[in-house]
Amino acid sequence: MKYLFTMVLGLFFISANAQEINKKLEDQIKHKQIMLNECSREGLVTFPEFKASYDANYENYKVDSASMAQLTKLLKDKKIKVVLGTWCGDSKFQVPNFLKVADAAKVKEDHVAFIAVDGAKKAENGLIDNLNITRVPTFIVTDKKGTEIGRITEFPKKSLELDLIEILTAKK
Repeated sequence: MKYLFTMVLGLFFISANAQEINKKLEDQIKHKQIMLNECSREGLVTFPEFKASYDANYENYKVDSASMAQLTKLLKDKKIKVVLGTWCGDSKFQVPNFLKVADAAKVKEDHVAFIAVDGAKKAENGLIDNLNITRVPTFIVTDKKGTEIGRITEFPKKSLELDLIEILTAKK
């Protein structure tokens, strides 16, 4: 009985601390509905504020096929954290383009994480407190241990493909 009580209590605390995925709320700065905190790709691409531009931008982006073999190999064991605003024009443009590149490079779905921020570029529960986010979208590339290798902030310098290759081949 004591064991059962301990298990139930443990599950209660775990669920109480769990983040709500695909959380939607009215943003006090942007005065529109946004997503906040962790979100899934499915939640993001079906969110009305994001969907229309997602569909068009994903469809229209032309992947640099010449760099795909190299990029696929370089991204194999890497993870990418995408910090974005569902209200942000740059996010609505760059995130679909990034996802088209990630799909072409065969990046595993569980190797890409999405964190949506509000109009002040904040998330709840310290999700991005140590990430130094100044602009969105920000694509943070990490190794399998979670150590940051590099990032693309707001928009790529050359192209998503070439910037990712540059990040992944840079000598540290």
